[in-house]
Amino acid sequence: MSHLGYMEKLLDGVEVEWKPLGELGELVRGNGLPKKDFTESGVPAIHYGQIYTYYGLSTTETKSFVSLETAKKLKKVDTGDVVITNTSENLEDVGKALVYLGKEQAVTGGHATIFKPSKDILGKYFAYFTQSIIFSNEKRRYSKGTKVIDVSATDMSKINIPIPPLNVQDEIVRILDTFTELTAELTAELTARQQQYAYYRDQLLTFGERDVEWMPLGDIAEHLDSKRKPITSSLREPGDIPYYGASGIVDYVKDYIFDGDYLLVSEDGANLIARNTPIAFSISGKNWVNNHAHVLKFETYAERKYVEYYLNSIDLTPYISGAAQPKLNQKNLNSIKIPNPSLEEKKRIVSILDKFDALTTSLTEGLPREIELRQQQYEYYRDLLLSFPKTEVVAHD
Repeated sequence: MSHLGYMEKLLDGVEVEWKPLGELGELVRGNGLPKKDFTESGVPAIHYGQIYTYYGLSTTETKSFVSLETAKKLKKVDTGDVVITNTSENLEDVGKALVYLGKEQAVTGGHATIFKPSKDILGKYFAYFTQSIIFSNEKRRYSKGTKVIDVSATDMSKINIPIPPLNVQDEIVRILDTFTELTAELTAELTARQQQYAYYRDQLLTFGERDVEWMPLGDIAEHLDSKRKPITSSLREPGDIPYYGASGIVDYVKDYIFDGDYLLVSEDGANLIARNTPIAFSISGKNWVNNHAHVLKFETYAERKYVEYYLNSIDLTPYISGAAQPKLNQKNLNSIKIPNPSLEEKKRIVSILDKFDALTTSLTEGLPREIELRQQQYEYYRDLLLSFPKTEVVAHD
């Protein structure tokens, strides 16, 4: 039986009451806990910022700790409590929930509220509900601020939560846990594959004492920078031709200046230092390139991809000028020495690395695609499982 069929049977004839969060447990607003109070060990501490940058839905251990003296001044988090963020720079991260399942009592600080569930609601069920569209629409109603968005503990307590029987809550949690665990397993496998890929890439592209000629990039590639043309956004004619900048596509335009297979290399921008995305990337077909990316042309696919993999594997700091505005100018790019083995060897290296690349980075195949599909499936079931008919909320004296 499908998850949905099973839940329909489970919910058959079941009364689902909607209640304000404030009637389903105690809400305790945190205070204090700047990052300077963190210690290497001590009392487990949950900082509100870590809830949307580090933790998942639940945790048995904390990332940070504070001294016993500091902990005495902070609000206490017991096993089964839910810590909710009140403040963020975006609405999505406000009201994000973390279920604490650690054995040792923890503490939390400002910009967070501790929800201590009553016997009518499971902490994990509530945490999953905070990810739903219904909860998102509710918290939007109560949000205040523009640059920094806040939903106070008082307003959070007014949000209505559907309360099916505990056995139904338990089943919803079990089903959603299954999806979450599967995604976590795939993510862990992807991390392992990425490490494996980096290892093999470095092994294949490190020639050491081997007899191989090293040549300046300027002698290997044809540079087409002189043909680039930047167009300000207001003057671009919309179309379906990709318009490339330093880190990829920035727009789509009507006309093109290049048609073929090229390697683009970032000329400027913070990514030259941060390397959050590849600084060298291949493009094919009709395209337009502005003056923030160098355009290189090669005779064969293997040579182009070989240089792409090599540039993305090495430290380019010695070739970059400018601290506030990092720049890899054409002269410095041309001077980068590239190990230049035979074309057959390049083909062999590229063939191996292409397989790893597809597995670890492709959104149309490999693990990233699988993870994306699992996440979509999880979100679909989550919103269906948590969409109960709305009943009139009865005000309690």
